[in-house]
Amino acid sequence: MLTWVIIILAAVAVVAILIAFLTKQYKKVAPNQVLVVSGGAKYTLTGPDGATKQVGYRLRVGGGAFINPFTEKAETMTLEVISVTIKTPEVLSGEGVPLVAEATAQVRIDTADYPLALAVEQFLGSGAEGIRQVSETILEGAVRAVIGQMKVEEVYKDRMGFAERVGDMVEDDFARMGLQMVSFALKDVSDTQGYLDALAKPKIAAVKLAAQVAQAEADRDAAIQTAEARKQAEIARLAAEAVIAGKSWENEGKKADSQVAVNTKKAHADMSYELERNKIAQALKKEEHAVKMMDKDNAIKLEELEVVRRQKELESSVIKPADARKYQIQAEAEAESFRLSAEAKGKAEAKRVQAEVDAASVKQMGTAEASAIAEKGKAYAQYSQAAVTKMMVDMMPEMAKAVAEPLSRVEKVVLIGSDGKTGAGKLTGQVAEVMAQIPEVVEAVSGIDLKKILKEKFSGGKE
Repeated sequence: MLTWVIIILAAVAVVAILIAFLTKQYKKVAPNQVLVVSGGAKYTLTGPDGATKQVGYRLRVGGGAFINPFTEKAETMTLEVISVTIKTPEVLSGEGVPLVAEATAQVRIDTADYPLALAVEQFLGSGAEGIRQVSETILEGAVRAVIGQMKVEEVYKDRMGFAERVGDMVEDDFARMGLQMVSFALKDVSDTQGYLDALAKPKIAAVKLAAQVAQAEADRDAAIQTAEARKQAEIARLAAEAVIAGKSWENEGKKADSQVAVNTKKAHADMSYELERNKIAQALKKEEHAVKMMDKDNAIKLEELEVVRRQKELESSVIKPADARKYQIQAEAEAESFRLSAEAKGKAEAKRVQAEVDAASVKQMGTAEASAIAEKGKAYAQYSQAAVTKMMVDMMPEMAKAVAEPLSRVEKVVLIGSDGKTGAGKLTGQVAEVMAQIPEVVEAVSGIDLKKILKEKFSGGKE
C-alpha cells in the first residue's frame, strides 16, 4: 500500500514539474510589442509584388505563443512610435540662399506581415535606438533635398507642402525597412545671412505704413466726428437750458404760490399745535402734582415705618445688649470687689504674721548680737598688750589686701610726679598712707577710737 502511495506522489510531482516547465515556456507580449520566435519550422512570406520567400521565424503582435525550448528562441521588439529630431546645417535653397531647418518626425514599424518581417530582420538587434538613428539619417537627407528644390518663400510659407514632399521622398526608403512616417513638422527655418529678415522688412514696413495711414485716417475721422458731436451737443444743451429756464420760472411761480398756501396752513397748524400743547402741558402738570403728593404721602408713611423699624432695631441691637452688658459688668465688679477685699484681708493678715515673725527674729538676733558683743568686750578687756598687738598685726594684711584689691583690677597705671620717686615707690607709699587713715575711718564710721585704745593698751592704762 505504501509503495502505491509513493508511486502516486511521484507521478503527481512529475506532472506538476512538467506543467510548470510548459507554463514557463509560454511567452506573452504587450500590445505595443512583437514576439519573434526563431527556429523550428519554415514559414512563407509574400511580398507586395507577389514574390514569396521562406523564413525561419514566426511573428506574434501582442498575445503569446508556446516556445519549444529545444528548437526555438523567443525575442521581443517594441512597436511604439519613435520621435526623431532633425537639424540640418546650412543648405542652399533653389535660389542659392543658405538655410538652416529644424524639424521633428514620428516614426514607427509597419505592423503588416511583410513590412513587419523586414523591420524585424533589420532592427531586432538594435531596437528603438537603431530605428531612430536610421530614420534621422534618411529624414535629414530628404529635408536637405527638398530645401534644394524650393525657393525660400516657398519653404517659409508652404510648410504643409514641404512636409508632403519630405514624406513622398522617404516613403520608399522607409518601406524597404518596414517603417512608416506617422507625421512630420517643420519647426523653424533660419539663415545666417539675414535674407529672411531682409525679405520681411519691406512687408513689415508696408504693413506699418498702412497701419499708420489707417490710424491717421481713423484719428481724423474721429476728430471730425467728435467736433460735430460736440457742436450738436452744445446746441442741444443751449436749447435744453432755455427750455429748462422757462420751466424753472414757471415752476418757481408755482412753488411760491404753493409755499404761501403751505405757510398759511402751517401757521394754522402751529397755532392749533401750540394750544393743544398748552392743554396737554396743564393736564400733565396736574397729574405730576398729584403724583408728587402721592409720593410725599408714601414717603411720610415709609419714614414712619422706617422710624418704627429703627427703634425696634435699636432695642434689639443696642438697648437690650447694653442692659445685658450692664448687668454683666455689675456682676463682674461685685465679684472683683469681693475678690480684692478677700485678697487685701489675706495680705494684711499675712503681713501682720510676717511682721511678728520678723520682730521676734530681730529681737532674737539683737539679743544674740548684744550677748556676742558683751562677750567680745569681756574678751577684749582681758586681751593683753601682746594679744592686741598680734590681733592688729594679723588684721593689717587683710586691710592692706582690701586697700590694694581695686588696684589689681587695673590693667595699666600711669603715675606722673616731679618728686624724684619711682612709680613703684609712689604706689606703695600711697597704699601706706591709706592704711594710716584706717583708724580715722573706723572712728568716723563706728565711733571707736582705735588710736586711743591702742595707746591705752600700750601705755599700760596710764594717762
